[in-house]
Amino acid sequence: MRATYRTLGLLIAIAVVLQVAAIALAGFTIAKDADDGTTIGADYSNFGQSYHSIAGTAIGLLALIFLIVSFLTDVPRGRTLAGIVVGLVALQFVLAVVSFGVPALGILHGINGLAIAGVAGAAARRAAVPSQTVTSG
Repeated sequence: MRATYRTLGLLIAIAVVLQVAAIALAGFTIAKDADDGTTIGADYSNFGQSYHSIAGTAIGLLALIFLIVSFLTDVPRGRTLAGIVVGLVALQFVLAVVSFGVPALGILHGINGLAIAGVAGAAARRAAVPSQTVTSG
């Protein structure tokens, strides 16, 4: 289970990096499309935006699986770190929804995404270190 825990932590961290890349792609695509005369309105979307939305949902599911797996492994502070990841992912969804009404809060959405990657990566690194066993004698 340690390997599964580690893999899930790494997948979450990598997925967040891909999220950052996708939203950058979305922004530059919007700028190019607007420059080319495309009307940017409520019905406009591009690949980067669509990917960012779908992958965000996938990260939420991975985080929940990560938490479940954390109860089946002996990673030091593994449950705590997985719980923090789930909490940060929940906050990420709230920040995404609120940021459409208050765009300046999108800054917190970006920073929180980096926190998710950091905590998930730290959790994965913890799983790579074998747990200490106490022996007598």
